[in-house]
Amino acid sequence: MTGKPFGPVDGENSLFSPDEEVAAYRAMLLIRRFEEKAGQLYALQAIHGVCPLSIGQEASIVGMMMAARDTDPVITGYRTHGPLLARGIDPKRVMAELLGRKTGIAGGNGGTVRMFAPEQKLYGGHGRAGLGASIGAGLAFASRYRGDGAVTLCFFGDGAASRGRVAEAYRMAARWSLPIVFVIDNNTAAPGASIALGQIPSALASSGSSSAIPGEQVDGIDVRSAFAAGRRAIARARQGGGPTILEMLTYRYRGHGGGPARAGASERRIEDADPVSKARSRILASSILSAEALKALEKEIKETVTAAAAAARAAPVPDPANLFAFVEA
Repeated sequence: MTGKPFGPVDGENSLFSPDEEVAAYRAMLLIRRFEEKAGQLYALQAIHGVCPLSIGQEASIVGMMMAARDTDPVITGYRTHGPLLARGIDPKRVMAELLGRKTGIAGGNGGTVRMFAPEQKLYGGHGRAGLGASIGAGLAFASRYRGDGAVTLCFFGDGAASRGRVAEAYRMAARWSLPIVFVIDNNTAAPGASIALGQIPSALASSGSSSAIPGEQVDGIDVRSAFAAGRRAIARARQGGGPTILEMLTYRYRGHGGGPARAGASERRIEDADPVSKARSRILASSILSAEALKALEKEIKETVTAAAAAARAAPVPDPANLFAFVEA
């Protein structure tokens, strides 16, 4: 799957058309199956270092990417695979990078955390928590300076939201009314628990209040809600309204570095907390696709991921002579 699989939708209705429902499900399922395969390879020690996965957070990623243009810059924290795949980067290139192969998106030099695709306006992948917020503000400043109408999407987790560099990025973005949307994936929600939307104050959604940045708490398990919130925030930024903070309430099913969940935590798939299952059920219930057609789509995605893993494992490793080619003193 290459090329941007979907584009922004106009109008105020957050309901998807049938084609958009299928496109969203396809993108989320690709991320899910890709990351499940990456988790398997990590367990087999074919992937070294850490391998942060975003299983359970697919709706937040896909909803935001659906609301954006393909010319809008994107920057992430530890979890890079989802935005790359949602923007249409070849899964073979992403998987090859995970395995440290020469055919990887960064030539096997970056690994999971430091994946860049500047030709598709994707700028990492950063190992330091919250660093993407500072760089994202810089990307947004560049867009405002050039007047190109682009809006930067900046993803980071709830743990990074308290970092001083994030607060400084908020102040800069507010002061210069930068075109940026800060997307905080709050993945602490328990699976299956009731998600309170707008009923209680949220420290994350309101974390930019000292800089007068509006915030919104969003059901990050429903891709349609994520899309609708993203569309509002992006439109506001594109019209000169400045930054917005979106707190996406999600649940991450895997451990921080890609391993099993912490002791005592559940990895069971619970329908109410699984964005992929919810989208699938909606498609079947509305008869957008028949069960047979849906199974064919799922088979296609599985084969795509299997082929990506096989191609990556067969690809050559980088030349050891180039080990220090991208290292600066």
